[in-house]
Parts: sequence; C-alpha cells; structure tokens
Amino acid sequence: MGAYAESCRSVRMSEQPDADEILRRAGFDAETSVLTRRQAEVLALRERDTAQAAIAERLGTSRANVSSIEASARENIRKARETVAFAEALRAPVRVEVEPESDLYDVPSRVYEACDVEGVKVNHAAPELMKRISDEAGGAVKGRTVRTALLIGVTRDGEVAVRRLTPEEF
Repeated sequence: MGAYAESCRSVRMSEQPDADEILRRAGFDAETSVLTRRQAEVLALRERDTAQAAIAERLGTSRANVSSIEASARENIRKARETVAFAEALRAPVRVEVEPESDLYDVPSRVYEACDVEGVKVNHAAPELMKRISDEAGGAVKGRTVRTALLIGVTRDGEVAVRRLTPEEF
C-alpha cells in the first residue's frame, strides 16, 4: 500500500468510534450480558452508523461475518426482552389476555377492570397504555387491531409488561 493510501486508511480508522470506550461508557460487562464481547462491539459500532465493511476491516474479518454477528446479537436481545417480559408477567398479579382481532381501543378498559379487582393502580392513562402496548407488541398490533394474542401484565407497582403469546399459550 502506498504512503498516501496508508495515511488515508489511518485517518479513516482514527475517525471511527472506539468500541472499547463506547462499551465502557455504556457499562457493558461480558460476564452478565447475554451478548458476547464481539456482539456488543459490533452493535456499538453499528449504532454509531459505522458500515459493516469498516467494522470487518477493523476486526480483520469479512463483512458477511459482521452481518452474522450483528444478526445474532439482535436475536439475543429479542430473546432477552421476551424473557424479561415473561418474568414480569409471572410476578404480575394482574394478567389480561388479549385475543387476536381485538380492538386496541377496548384493551385499556379490560386492563383497568382487572386491576380494580386486584386493587392495583395502572401508571398510564388510556392513550399512554395503548401506545405502550402497541410499542411493546411490535408487529402484533397493526393500527387498532391486535393481530397476535397478547398477555398484558400489571405489577403491584402499576408497571405494565406486554408479551406476545404463542398459539400454544393462548
């Protein structure tokens, strides 16, 4: 590689964010995370708009491998979120199952009624509750229609957890 190309490469590499510093600031701990160090590093750089090709060059691997690492990391995060939602649903004294094809606008009243029975106060007004359910359910809610069965859990503290139910669970 020529001197000019080498200097351009070193400038590009120095302009890229330092993954170690990003992970340190975010409090990443490989011992307690569901992500490997490499997955966390790839995600940290991707979240700062670093191209997969640049990450591959930095890590001495292929762009396809970086893509695979990123996909695995995002899948691990999805599974971790589902696990947390499951654990929260277990400890929630209020559980409301929402059937597919339900109108999202009907869900808050069902949640409030179930909470009244248990003496639990929900920390959200109806519009906020619908938004929370829609956001946490992801693609399970389309417009006003619940497409996939949901379990809405409410803790004694009034916190709401939402998880999708599989057909076997419903």
